Amino acid sequence: MALRLGLGNAVGSAEQAIIDIGSNTVRLVIYGEPPRAPAVLYNEKVTARLGKGVAEDGRLSEKSMNAVLAALGRFETLLRLRGVKKVQTVATAAARDATNGPAFLQRVAALGLSPRLLSGEEEAVTSARGVLAAFPGAVGVVADLGGGSLELTDIDGENCTHGSSLPLGTLRLPALRGAGAAKFASRVKKMLGEADWSTAHGQPLYLVGGSLRALARYAMVRLDWPVDDPHGFELDPQEALAIARSLAAGKRASDKVAAQKVFDARLVGPRPAGAKATPARATGAKCVGEVKGPEKGLGGKLVPAASGGRALADLDGMRISASRLASLPDAAALLGVLVRELKPSRLIFSSWGLREGLLAGTFTTAVRGENPMVAGIANFVDTQTPGVAANAEMVMAWTAKARLGTLSPAAPADETLRYAATMLALASVRVEPNLRVETAAKWALRKRWIGISAEARAMVAMAVLANSSRTTPPAELLRLASAERLREAVAWGLATRLCRRFTGAGPQAIAHSSLTVETRPGGAARLVLAVRANMAALFNEVVEKDLRLLADCLGVAGEFRSVPEHAPLP
Repeated sequence: MALRLGLGNAVGSAEQAIIDIGSNTVRLVIYGEPPRAPAVLYNEKVTARLGKGVAEDGRLSEKSMNAVLAALGRFETLLRLRGVKKVQTVATAAARDATNGPAFLQRVAALGLSPRLLSGEEEAVTSARGVLAAFPGAVGVVADLGGGSLELTDIDGENCTHGSSLPLGTLRLPALRGAGAAKFASRVKKMLGEADWSTAHGQPLYLVGGSLRALARYAMVRLDWPVDDPHGFELDPQEALAIARSLAAGKRASDKVAAQKVFDARLVGPRPAGAKATPARATGAKCVGEVKGPEKGLGGKLVPAASGGRALADLDGMRISASRLASLPDAAALLGVLVRELKPSRLIFSSWGLREGLLAGTFTTAVRGENPMVAGIANFVDTQTPGVAANAEMVMAWTAKARLGTLSPAAPADETLRYAATMLALASVRVEPNLRVETAAKWALRKRWIGISAEARAMVAMAVLANSSRTTPPAELLRLASAERLREAVAWGLATRLCRRFTGAGPQAIAHSSLTVETRPGGAARLVLAVRANMAALFNEVVEKDLRLLADCLGVAGEFRSVPEHAPLP
């Protein structure tokens, strides 16, 4: 079974670190396994505003340089004590544009680090590679907003081209906006034209940078969005413009009613092409609509309540630093101009950018070919319970026929997603029962999985809920995926539940049993659970109930069948 997409025999790599000397902050991030979806083991930043002096007089101020050097001295000591050998240190716009930038980098090198100064094009392309690593096959334009500059790059699924760096960083924006909105928009438009960025040609615009992620968090709270990780969050251009205008004008988040009307008209977040908004109600399907309405929640509210009439600085739960909050109006003003001028089809926020682009440059061909979602989830579940990912492959094979659309081949993307759901469902069994449902749902919805859409998160969450016998979709999930897709995920979860409770997810019991759908001439399809006679004692009332629930979900009759010990299984 090749579901792990090249992950099976991957060799783990040692910890590696990135030190990013930016215009606003200097940051150390230490990454661990797996290589394709590296876990963040340590993350520390210091807001030094290195680029502030550059914006004012073209030089790095002594105060900012000393703050950065003190932070770098600490970082170098931490890495040495931890034994991290693979370290990349890069400097971007502030050091690049300052007249005293070369002298500053010599002082950095004296600390025992080896700083590499990225050109504007290198910075743009590297950030775009990070986006491509996070969204395999992505096509569109990447916009990375830093303290000193805005980088724009074309991506076509594999390549990064037309990398441009514009002096539109958050530290420069207050001065640029000082002349008024009209002159600001005109100046940004002129810069875009001079860099040959007149349009995104109706393609997605991928947004990178701390200030833009803060804007995404603001939008998510404002819309009471069920997922609180900004990575992968999507906005329609008109929604983005409405939010940008509100923030750029210094308005507060008091217009939730209007925002909700926009949301009802256009769902925010990834959704399949052609999909329509699904009302939050039961569907009537046996495995999804067994009660009169959707469940109210997943064992507790997963995101903070919408902001109501509170002031921007008082918004709870957004996890936005004071410096990011202060930069929101400027970032929003710039985003509004970019949306109007580039005319993207939609906006997608990415937490992967420059640092992850540097990591992606070290990927082997085998690592690059892995599925980042599968790699990340497999590594996570095996840290919970070693061997879960391998067991999930066996369960996947055993339950392959127990899915909606049984009579037609499954799409590869759905099989990959079903594997992810199976891994998390099996891992959740080790969580104590009173925490299991909520914990598993939060794994699906809140952990930062790379390469997963909001719809996919909802399906994985629904599958792990069904694995714990919760088959009615919560209202939160119906905002992310259609009832039909969630019903399919329920079948995945019920099939996993049947397998683990019948076989204990053990290889011998799985090898001596099978689950198939039989269609007899002139008769209705049947879901057949067959087992060899020497293991027939595994079938009991509990298993019978699980079989019936799954069969009802699939819309077929269920049947248990004992076959002779050496007879072939159906």
